[in-house]
Amino acid sequence: MTDPRTSQAFLQLKVTMLGVSPAVWRRIVVPGSIVLPDLHVVLQKAFGWTDSHLHAFEQGRKCFQPFNPDLDLGRDPGCVSDEARVVLSELLYRKGDELDYQYDFGDFWEHAIVVEEVLSGASSDPVRCLAGARSAPPEDCGGVSGYAGLLEALADPDHPEHDDLSEWAGEDFDPEAFDLKAVNRALAKLKRRK
Repeated sequence: MTDPRTSQAFLQLKVTMLGVSPAVWRRIVVPGSIVLPDLHVVLQKAFGWTDSHLHAFEQGRKCFQPFNPDLDLGRDPGCVSDEARVVLSELLYRKGDELDYQYDFGDFWEHAIVVEEVLSGASSDPVRCLAGARSAPPEDCGGVSGYAGLLEALADPDHPEHDDLSEWAGEDFDPEAFDLKAVNRALAKLKRRK
């Protein structure tokens, strides 16, 4: 069995948004050597988020987020660590290992990250998306309950907020859509940027 802490292994991760039904998820492959800020960027691209809000990773009582001494998030001070110092394989190195990812502390989008496989060998595409389901909710739609209300209004032309919310969400928003090629194009741009 390949140990990503001591090799050039890749982790196949299933990332699922919690509380949203039907499920919104992505299956991605990342190097075990990726640091948490870079994983955050990968997750933003994989879900189509705009990186407009704060985020954190949590594993048990360990919390990791960008270092900002001026920001008090009301969390246990002993819990928060600078994510830039953390390599993913320090936290996830076996099939079944888990990590939580929160994005937007107002809407509080929570994601469960689970290692599905530890893969060995080199890859021409070190970061890629293998599969997924459904579009992520639009930014600032009010969290799980707000998103449920949005979907209800969009599905019912007679809903009193249908027209306003259809305009707000945009013509191109389709909650059932998932475009694997578009996600991988966005991830490929990250690779070229580095």
